[in-house]
Amino acid sequence: MLQLRHCHFFSVCDGHGHNGQDVSGLLKHRLPFNIESGLKTALQGETGYPSPDVMSTVFLKAFEQSNKEVYSMVSDVRFSGSTCVSVLTYGRKIYCPNVGDSRAIMIRANPGNPSTCTAIALSRDHKPDDKDENAVILANNGRVDSYRDQLGNQIGPMRVWLKHEDIPGLAMSRSFGDSTAARVGVNAVPEIKVFDMTPDDKIIVLASDGVWEFLEN
Repeated sequence: MLQLRHCHFFSVCDGHGHNGQDVSGLLKHRLPFNIESGLKTALQGETGYPSPDVMSTVFLKAFEQSNKEVYSMVSDVRFSGSTCVSVLTYGRKIYCPNVGDSRAIMIRANPGNPSTCTAIALSRDHKPDDKDENAVILANNGRVDSYRDQLGNQIGPMRVWLKHEDIPGLAMSRSFGDSTAARVGVNAVPEIKVFDMTPDDKIIVLASDGVWEFLEN
């Protein structure tokens, strides 16, 4: 939690690969620190709440710095990394910077019928077969395909590969670490979405893809 008034930060980091736990563990400590430091610098001498543009700049710098620290402080991230979905509430604003395929949703009571509710996606999954994400991988000389059996039949989800090698087989298009996949466009640049809180907003849920593979929003 950030030590700023009316500001709270929550995040789920889902590590993968041999050193994935080290990556997610590092992010758990360093990402909140880098965001808090960026906010304090950006807000120095300012009054009132920051604009969405200021917040976006803070998130972009904090995520970039955190990824640099992953590369320098984790022993081997060639085939290891972590997703990270985050929610920061500041005043009446909700900011959701997301990297990868973990997901955040908001549960909102339906006006006039509070016994029912609607699930609102706060983030977008970054999958290799998403049109925009796919374009980035291909533009960086990567390849998107699933595993294939001996007969060439597709098995499982689409993954990121080097163009002429069957590595790394990453099932997401954005991630911290994963230096091999980063050679073909996988990155830790967060997609940042902004929402206004309402009196009908009740619950925010953050979870890894292991939950969303089995449950709809």
